[in-house]
Amino acid sequence: MRLLGTALFVATTAACRKEAPKNDTASRVPPPAARPDELPSLVTSELPFHYPAELYARKAQGNVTLKLFIDKDGRVLGDSTRIEEPSGYPALDSAALRGAPQLRFVPAKLHGEPVPVSLLFPVYFRHPEARPLPGDTILKSGRPG
Repeated sequence: MRLLGTALFVATTAACRKEAPKNDTASRVPPPAARPDELPSLVTSELPFHYPAELYARKAQGNVTLKLFIDKDGRVLGDSTRIEEPSGYPALDSAALRGAPQLRFVPAKLHGEPVPVSLLFPVYFRHPEARPLPGDTILKSGRPG
């Protein structure tokens, strides 16, 4: 059984202002709307990111930041998902990419109407028996730090 990576949803950008390269995906992705009044919110209850077994056995950990395009229905357009910041482990990056299309959101809204947006979505792969990575915060969990 594969364990899920821990993910934290952070909407850090609502629109990409850079010119996208011309390719099949770019032609299917409409340009993002102006900054929405309401950002999308994650409704997926069980995160779809599966820790690669080999890396889990080695207690390897990492963070992957994905750039997602969420359509006006709250679905992630899988072909538009990109790695914004890799983890340093290609298998973790691939696991994050594979899981992203299964995420579902309440769509962003502009003037009460659903709109498509691009945003950054970090995926954290953490092993329960490994030491915290630099920058991780340990909450009072009863475990020695």
